[in-house]
Amino acid sequence: MVRLTFLGTGTSQGVPMIGCSCPVCRSCDPHDKRLRSSAFVEYGGLDILVDAGPDFRQQMLRANIRHIDAILLTHNHKDHTGGLDDVRAFNYIERAPIRIYCEKYVEESLRQEYSYAFAEKRYPGVPEWQITNIDENPFTVTENIPKVRLVWVDGKGYEKVKVMNADTDENPGSSENNVNPEKSGCRKIPASQGRTVEIIPVRGKHYMLPVLGYRFGGIAYLTDMNFIPEEEFSKLEGLEHFVINCVRRGRHISHFSLEQAVEVAKRVGARHTWLTHLSHQLPTYADLCAELPPDIRPAYDGLVIEA
Repeated sequence: MVRLTFLGTGTSQGVPMIGCSCPVCRSCDPHDKRLRSSAFVEYGGLDILVDAGPDFRQQMLRANIRHIDAILLTHNHKDHTGGLDDVRAFNYIERAPIRIYCEKYVEESLRQEYSYAFAEKRYPGVPEWQITNIDENPFTVTENIPKVRLVWVDGKGYEKVKVMNADTDENPGSSENNVNPEKSGCRKIPASQGRTVEIIPVRGKHYMLPVLGYRFGGIAYLTDMNFIPEEEFSKLEGLEHFVINCVRRGRHISHFSLEQAVEVAKRVGARHTWLTHLSHQLPTYADLCAELPPDIRPAYDGLVIEA
């Protein structure tokens, strides 16, 4: 079973937008209060986050998320990566790096935007990430049982201590920082321990930028696209839930319009379609529901779907 929670369903500026007094931004309906787009997926016993935008901290607190096995990034734009510094809280609580899965160009962008996290001599307490490059081919995500423990040293930051594997003679006390494994909380972990799930990326274009959506069993989540290559539609067959971005009526340079999103949804043929990455240029939630077919609905922050 897969369970997806919409942590944010708004476009890059969120809804309401700063300084705007349009009817949508002034709406009192909580369905019209939209943080930047992100989703939390519980799949095969793993807790997976799709994108970590500027509202990451608020989203984690609001949804009471206390553990993440992996973060999947769709692309490198700030409204999808701007909260990655705040994974420091998970580093501190779990004493482990956070696993990030993204394309190579996204990693290169992170190395520029978060240069302090990759520096040879790093400021104490910078975020600890373990990055894996992916493309449009299926990949496996493994439960985040760390091979390295982060041990905080005041005035210095994290020191990394290897976790002892019960099937080997590896001794974390012999690592170069020589931290006592009992005091550092290191534990024996059988080599076979750790659940895994396969995830199917779906290639799309965000204007000229290549981006990825993701399929988790019966749910597919696609955001920030305005083009899906013909060969990718086979990955979207037999869905229970289909999530697609939509920012406004009429054509947009880098997102599906409402009309285009409905057209794509009808082609995919999922039992339920949910629109996300919505802007204040669309009607209120109630008005949009009234005009859409019953199998196509605007998503909203906090909505949970299962397949």
